Amino acid sequence: MKEIPVGILGATGMVGQHFIRFLEGHPWFKLAWLGASDRSAGKKLKDATAWRLDGEMPDSAAELFVFESKPDRAPRLVFSAMDASVATEIERDFARAGHIVVSNSRNHRMEPDVPLLVPEINPSHLSLIHHQQKHCGWKGMIVTNPNCSTVVLTMALAPLSRFGIEKVIATTLQAVSGAGYPGVASMDVLANVIPFIPGEEEKMERETQKILGSMSQGRVVALNATVSAHCNRVAVADGHMVAASVGFSSKPRIEDMQRAFDEFRGIPQERNLPSAPARPIVYMPQQDRPQPRRDASRENGMTVFVGRVRECPVLDAKFVACGHNTIRGAAGAAVLNAELMVSEGFLD
Repeated sequence: MKEIPVGILGATGMVGQHFIRFLEGHPWFKLAWLGASDRSAGKKLKDATAWRLDGEMPDSAAELFVFESKPDRAPRLVFSAMDASVATEIERDFARAGHIVVSNSRNHRMEPDVPLLVPEINPSHLSLIHHQQKHCGWKGMIVTNPNCSTVVLTMALAPLSRFGIEKVIATTLQAVSGAGYPGVASMDVLANVIPFIPGEEEKMERETQKILGSMSQGRVVALNATVSAHCNRVAVADGHMVAASVGFSSKPRIEDMQRAFDEFRGIPQERNLPSAPARPIVYMPQQDRPQPRRDASRENGMTVFVGRVRECPVLDAKFVACGHNTIRGAAGAAVLNAELMVSEGFLD
């Protein structure tokens, strides 16, 4: 395949840096353009921001100049790591100008004609793009990936959909990297748990119902299930944990649930997309796994690990799930979305 030039909106921020790191050496996509605020425009990336991730800023990105976040010189495919305070109009400007915007920002996730995409779960939701373009008059399009905690929950729930999900209670233990930089003050989170993340619980509840919903007559019919989320920030660097209890219309045996996790695959695995893990979900039989420090970064950070599947005395079953919040929950999720779109012909 001929290399596809791509850009990053919000390239100087933490999520933008995760995009830079994840795209390094990508077999399909070549980073060719960086967009950020007026303060950074005209500078090389190495002079516009400090590198906050492990290791050094990739040389291929360090020498790129940063442009204003305007569609003039940008390649057709851009990944958005824009802050929610400015993302709405900037992303729409790019879509109007004919760009394909694959966004990590929350701003358009719940729009009825914008796909909220997890490629293993709801690839059919890409059909919303045709309604989006007709409704908005755009030459381009916007596709989003979910909140970082929602990805972990929905990936774990998707194999269980066959049993008829009716109720979900999910409690998160979310890493500090999810708060960006500088993020949570150390005096607040060290040796502590913060039982509130603004807007997080509402996002998890609504996004889960949309992602696991079905397509009917050109729209998403939300999953007919009650979802309740409790979100907490904990002193972990990377990796979100979710402890979930689930009620089903049919009462699966524990071994049936374990088998569903083991067998779960999707279109990314069938098509061998570059960022797709061979096993999107790995069931772990150990009583003390998964763990963020030991498991979140495995499989290039793109696999969700599930364990402790057992009966629940309140609902039917309960389990824990763990995934890398800035990779599977952010940059990696968006890149996988773009790979699926390439394989579906959206860039032809």
